[in-house]
Amino acid sequence: MSDIKFGTDGWRGRIAEDYTFANVRRCAQGFATYILSTARKGRKPSVVIGYDKRFQSEDFAAAAAEVLAANGIKVWLTQGATPTPVIAYAVVAQGASGAINITASHNPPHDNGFKVRGRTGGAVDPEGLQQIEANIPPADAAIPTLDFDLACKKRLIELFDPSSEYVANIKKLVALKPIKDAGLKIVVDAMWGNGAGWLPRLIGGGATAVHEIHNTRNPLFPEMHRPEPIPPNVDVGLRTTKQLGYDACCITDGDADRCGFGDEKGQFVNQLQVYGLLALYLLAVREVRGPIVKTLSTTSMLEKLGKLYNVPVYETGVGFKYVAPKMLETNAMIGGEESGGFAFGGHVPERDGILANLFLLDFMVQTGKKPSQLVEMLFEKVGPHYYSRIDTPIDPHKREAIKAKLNDAQPSRIGGLRVVGKNTTDGYKFLLEDGGWLLIRMSGTEPLMRIYTETTRKKLVQPILADGAKLAKV
Repeated sequence: MSDIKFGTDGWRGRIAEDYTFANVRRCAQGFATYILSTARKGRKPSVVIGYDKRFQSEDFAAAAAEVLAANGIKVWLTQGATPTPVIAYAVVAQGASGAINITASHNPPHDNGFKVRGRTGGAVDPEGLQQIEANIPPADAAIPTLDFDLACKKRLIELFDPSSEYVANIKKLVALKPIKDAGLKIVVDAMWGNGAGWLPRLIGGGATAVHEIHNTRNPLFPEMHRPEPIPPNVDVGLRTTKQLGYDACCITDGDADRCGFGDEKGQFVNQLQVYGLLALYLLAVREVRGPIVKTLSTTSMLEKLGKLYNVPVYETGVGFKYVAPKMLETNAMIGGEESGGFAFGGHVPERDGILANLFLLDFMVQTGKKPSQLVEMLFEKVGPHYYSRIDTPIDPHKREAIKAKLNDAQPSRIGGLRVVGKNTTDGYKFLLEDGGWLLIRMSGTEPLMRIYTETTRKKLVQPILADGAKLAKV
């Protein structure tokens, strides 16, 4: 019964070690207390609960529902494993007070998680997360529960299918028929997760061929280390695209809030390039105008696009607990982060890997270009940008020593490039003379240190990362 700490997106833990039914109930009680304390006067609070395809996720969701029901909170429980963006949209569609999502997203198979969302469907802000965490009862506390079947009879728990309202809004945001009729050939890698069946449902049945892989439930996530939409986890999907001679590979992560993308050559289009493509699509093809919100770990191509199209760009800390509130504050047209999570105006302020992939396919249809040609189009606008990231497991006891060393670090050059600034908003970001950067930060969801870089000089990617590793070594 370890102390429960909420990171950038809620709480995650190792199943049967710290992620137990008892601890899930404690989290549910903390969230119930938060919901009741922030409920609007005159409105009975309700919460949407959904879950992914990990081991016993549906049972953990039921346990959380029993706690909320015991607190007098109406629960809308999804009938099956449901994508995170669909759960988020259901909050708005049901007029709910928030959501609980039992998922560990892209984490390894042995993990599960407890995500929370506010009444907008978006991430709860940092202050709200602190309140929820403070409300979690101690390990020896008695947590109220109401038997699941009894709660259903009392209509405190109601099973429902949230898909129809979500699909209706998707159809407002992107024309599906031109994609169906385009005659594209698409590989879809659902990564054994909640995105399975969604793209075939939305764009199948026409001239476009959709070949879906990894689309059943398998909590071991074979053929990948974890359901995170980056290499080497996506290598099978990319290889399948090349072998079949298909036009693109659309990828969704374990809970379908993140987007991965591969081109017609079976090459991965990295997350920073995808963000640049999505912004360019909205600005140049759809002619949308509005602010762009980005975390400090994602691409500087967005600032260049902002200047070209005269739209403001706002930078936040890492995580949608920062992005979502800024999107709402600025009425942004898009918000996103380095992990491959992107949210869009006119929708909910939540990452949506399904919609992001649809926009990329529409970009192909509207321009008649292959994915590799779209990347060339982007680089013609902003110049080439190169990115990479390394993740290093760390001893939690060394976190403070690493932070202390990075606080004091004042390197004059990194990767041979002059350092022109340092940003410590979230981690340690060293700004380089070519407009690129090196970022070192601790993961908010796992015991990892992430070292990232983006530079306009391809040959300097590895030297910059190597210097970053030296800076953080203790």
